[in-house]
Amino acid sequence: MKPTKTVYVGMSADFLHHGHLNILKTAAELGEVTVGLLTDEAIASYKRLPFLTWEERKAVVENIKGVSKVIPQSTLDYRPNLIALKPDYVVHGSDWRTGPQEKVRQQVIETISAWGGQVVEPEYTAGISSTKIINALKEVGTTAEIRLRRLKRLLKAKGVVRVMEAHNGLSGLLVENVFVENDGKKREFDAMWLSSLTDSTAKGRPDIEFVDRTSRMQTMNEILEVTTKPIIFDGDTGGPPEHFTFFVKTLERLGVSAVIIEDKTGLKRNSLFGTEVEQTLDSIEDFCYKISQGKKAQVTDDFMIVARIEALIAGKGIEEAIKRAKAYIEAGADGIMIHSRHKDGKEIREFCDEFKKLEHQVPLICVPTSYNHFTEDELQAMGFNIVIYANHLLRAAYPAMKQTAETILQNSRSLEVDKQCLSISEILRLIPGT
Repeated sequence: MKPTKTVYVGMSADFLHHGHLNILKTAAELGEVTVGLLTDEAIASYKRLPFLTWEERKAVVENIKGVSKVIPQSTLDYRPNLIALKPDYVVHGSDWRTGPQEKVRQQVIETISAWGGQVVEPEYTAGISSTKIINALKEVGTTAEIRLRRLKRLLKAKGVVRVMEAHNGLSGLLVENVFVENDGKKREFDAMWLSSLTDSTAKGRPDIEFVDRTSRMQTMNEILEVTTKPIIFDGDTGGPPEHFTFFVKTLERLGVSAVIIEDKTGLKRNSLFGTEVEQTLDSIEDFCYKISQGKKAQVTDDFMIVARIEALIAGKGIEEAIKRAKAYIEAGADGIMIHSRHKDGKEIREFCDEFKKLEHQVPLICVPTSYNHFTEDELQAMGFNIVIYANHLLRAAYPAMKQTAETILQNSRSLEVDKQCLSISEILRLIPGT
């Protein structure tokens, strides 16, 4: 008997459709099929994190008729798996002959030709698009459980998680849908930051915790209803420990992925004022107790409580900031946010260098509003895992609205502002169900 031929198929398989099944049927006719299932990390390197985890996708694919084995493909590059397996055939749809995957295709052909392997390319199945399926599912929405666990998945899959503020349903839709493409890779925001500053400002109220939690929950519900991406909630000081425990339960139940609380007491004043206003730090003991009580209150392992350190804002120095980071991690904090208002970024670099020396490591978060000359790659190299653009949509919206209003007043008509405004048809397309 002739030995069985071996076949390799690389795929994401987040949403299987008959196009995928056609590929696998063709592969099974050629021999024993091994599917190289792209990991979350591989997929997140060029587009949105898959809805299903690798383990969930594996469970589906390995039960498809004709599939003999499922193994991880940890990069977009097929070559490591191909060299290890030396398959007789690689099967892929014909759509990779042109476009961003053309280079990958050529690499595959050159690699398998070394042992006489062949590439088989069934014609791409017309009328099927995974992107369209994903967009349709986004319109349907998501569940609290899926949204809740997504941030931790992102932290495992990506070098740096990119987060943009949202302060109402419309800005949430923008963060949900905006993207750019470069070299075949889709670049978008991974999560949303619900800032107390932008929520308060959008309501015309001061950022001193004047807007109560009931009102902030209403804003969050508006965003939850029209988006699917994970949410990081700005919890200010968290309030008294007894209040914070109930707050944690509420956020977790709604599907929020993380809450960030800052180690200050008294009347909240924005950190960017620095020492120009009174900034009173909470004691390490009291703040650690608040963290520990919050951790006891949560139900799942997916929810994150992040400690925001204000020692640099209060002028207490790196040593105090590191001391607090160490204590908060020991108290159970799932992450540390370090805040600085200095534009040169020197103290942020120094903090990161010292933070790396700590025995226990957790995700490190920054809000580079002041030191905004650093790129995400540079921040990642320093040790940051999450970068939050904390207030930029609101700050951009106000000058645009002011200019529009002034232009209408100057001209006694709106003709001159037409080019600055979103068209009615674009608005209708933007809002689902309109």
